[in-house]
Amino acid sequence: MQRSGAAPTPRGFPLSAYLICAGGIIWREALRFVHQRERFVSALVRPLLWLFIFAAGFRQVLGVSIIAPYQTYILYEVYIAPGLVGMILLFNGMQSSLSMVYDRETGTMKTLLVSPLPRWFLLVSKLFAGVAVGVVQVYVFFAIAWFWEVQPEWLGYLYALPAIFLAGLMLGAMGMLLSSLVQQLENFAGVMNFVIFPMYFASAALYPLWRVQESSPLLYRICQFNPFTHAVELIRFALYQQFNVDAFLIVLGCTVLFLGGAIVAYDPARGLISRKRQ
Repeated sequence: MQRSGAAPTPRGFPLSAYLICAGGIIWREALRFVHQRERFVSALVRPLLWLFIFAAGFRQVLGVSIIAPYQTYILYEVYIAPGLVGMILLFNGMQSSLSMVYDRETGTMKTLLVSPLPRWFLLVSKLFAGVAVGVVQVYVFFAIAWFWEVQPEWLGYLYALPAIFLAGLMLGAMGMLLSSLVQQLENFAGVMNFVIFPMYFASAALYPLWRVQESSPLLYRICQFNPFTHAVELIRFALYQQFNVDAFLIVLGCTVLFLGGAIVAYDPARGLISRKRQ
């Protein structure tokens, strides 16, 4: 039932309307990515610093034994490469959500959220646009890492694409859910610090979980419950043309959970956005 005085809401939009809307959102995100070159550079600087400096310094200290999916002993740089890919996707998801906090109040997202198209479709389109940008950043990183002895088979790059995209969806949906909890742009930076660094360091991104278990069983259990761990493992196995069923199911389930929570939170009738405005 519509509220009195409200304009009638159009129903039954043709497919072309959805495609035009989704294309516009993706195109705007692509333009923002092209114009904000510092965003692209900063997204690569962090993982490359870890790869060039941190990995080189700890290569001898943190040698990696033969563990799945690897068939032989590997360099430490090879081991942390999937974790650095996860870092790119994690920071990209948070930055995209940071832009949503700004756009929701003063930018185009404020206009989109009052459009007659379903809100879930607008949020999913925004999410897909952000993940597409993150995938481009990941493959540029792979191209640079190739010269640093991170050289899986060529087919592995193609095999890893769905895993990278799904991991990006999960992390982007998590960031979108967090953005619904924050009303002011200044507060989101603090939320990022309390999410990004604990998720990254308490995971399998930098060290195998069997090493963590030997030193701290509690931290090992925390790493196992960390969805970022399974996103990294999904990418790691996919790069070597293997399918990690457990990681896939966990990442898929977390994606559905986070995205569903974000859709509910952004619902003007029952979500957190409406409660804050009241």
